[in-house]
Amino acid sequence: MKRPVATKPKVVPLWRARAHRPPTGGCAKCGSTYVAREPAFIHCRFCGSLSRIPNGSLLDQEVFEIRSGLRLAS
Repeated sequence: MKRPVATKPKVVPLWRARAHRPPTGGCAKCGSTYVAREPAFIHCRFCGSLSRIPNGSLLDQEVFEIRSGLRLAS
């Protein structure tokens, strides 16, 4: 008995799927516009997700967190 030939599943990497989407100005996960912009992240106030801003400085993010009281200075 001849086995059927398995077809290769077509998988599109996630970054390719997102590369063609225009920026919405809101949350990438839920689409809400109730967001807070931090130096290196977009923080959604609705679902709580954090999306990294590609060119955001992590040093500026650390200073922002220390000044906001989100992180203790050590």
